[in-house]
Amino acid sequence: MAARKTTNHRTTKPAEQPPACEVCKGTGQVAVTVRVGRRHRVAGQQEGMCLSCFGTGQA
Repeated sequence: MAARKTTNHRTTKPAEQPPACEVCKGTGQVAVTVRVGRRHRVAGQQEGMCLSCFGTGQA
C-alpha cells in the first residue's frame, strides 16, 4: 500500500485592508471651491483627486 500524503491545513485570515482616507472618506475625490473674479466670489465646486491618498481611497 502506498504511503498516504498529509498536508498541513492552515486557515488563512483575510488580508486586513488599510483604513479609509479621513479626508475623502474612501471615495478618492474631494470637492474644491472655485472662486472667480476680482473679489474672489464663490462660483461653485469642482471635484478633484484627493492629495492625501492620491485617489486610491486608502490611507
